[in-house]
Amino acid sequence: MNSRTDGMFKGIYNGKQCHVSDIATVLSRAWSAGVDRIIVTGGSLEESKEALAIAETDGRLFCTVGVHPTRCKEFEESGDPEKHFQALLSLAKEGIEKGKVVAIGECGLDYDRLHFCPAEVQKKYFEKQFELAYATKLPMFLHMRAAADDFCEIVERNKDRFTAGVTHSFTDGAEDRDKLLSFQNMYIGVNGCSLKTKENLDVVRDIPIERLMIETDSPYCEIRSTHAGNKLIKSVWPSKKKEKYDQESVVKNRNEPCLVRQVLEVVAGCKGISDIEQLSRTIYHNTCRVFFPQDLDSAADALLSAGHDP
Repeated sequence: MNSRTDGMFKGIYNGKQCHVSDIATVLSRAWSAGVDRIIVTGGSLEESKEALAIAETDGRLFCTVGVHPTRCKEFEESGDPEKHFQALLSLAKEGIEKGKVVAIGECGLDYDRLHFCPAEVQKKYFEKQFELAYATKLPMFLHMRAAADDFCEIVERNKDRFTAGVTHSFTDGAEDRDKLLSFQNMYIGVNGCSLKTKENLDVVRDIPIERLMIETDSPYCEIRSTHAGNKLIKSVWPSKKKEKYDQESVVKNRNEPCLVRQVLEVVAGCKGISDIEQLSRTIYHNTCRVFFPQDLDSAADALLSAGHDP
């Protein structure tokens, strides 16, 4: 769940109020669907503060602290990049003490959107954020788009500075998938954006289950009717346009955490896996191993034996 766009969960789309704030309804729908925890993503210093504030409202909510590649100019625009870095570090430490901050990120490289931030600035502050991971001993929540060579080179240089990581919203090809899998402590996260084409499904099919995570990246990256993965979906929710908001329905074209079930179903379908519950338990275990290692033995194993959904 991206804090930077929780405006949509306040009913605001492109600056226009379309319906009442419905974060509580969205969360209730997620818990009812079997979602166990949600990590709210920070993409800038201010957003990371907001993500922590959201995470403090519910015991099942957690968050990240970091700067997205497209926002890395904020280090220099702050007037004092080192002071900006220290503010991120102190926020991360505060969140760790509260039991809420579980990763550094979202950070990485995005060469599809260089108009927001030049590659050299992205690379500099991607590398810098490994210092946050090293200082806090936290895993990393990573973003890689059209930048695999530089991304993997930076990860290689810093692979001993972070405990583990997930490259989320993966949309690249088989070669880049295999580059990521060559890092022992790297997982690959998939969502609706990862499941658009037959080629995408072929790439996801060959990600080993023990290195896989699923996510929604809501309110983005929903699985649309035009996507190749759509035919593998089994679970559907009633939906209505934002202008005809009804709290019993999801908002059309706005992704929600409950829809992670659909991602699970598409992954199972493209891998030819019929035991979807066992797949969900394995993926949940992967997620706990990286983000919630302190309760891996007790909570995750209890969930595994209870046959809990993700």
